[in-house]
Amino acid sequence: MIPDLGKYADAVLSAYAVSIALLVGIVALSLWRGRRVRAQMVEAEKRAGRNG
Repeated sequence: MIPDLGKYADAVLSAYAVSIALLVGIVALSLWRGRRVRAQMVEAEKRAGRNG
């Protein structure tokens, strides 16, 4: 199933691993930030509702 990468196997596989790790990190950071911003928006709406 895995193609023979010869002497470059380590470099190619490590590049894939780093790329996947970065993509997972970006997705996780986006989800975390989205939740944080959503909570801030809910809080701002609550404050605006009390003052308005």
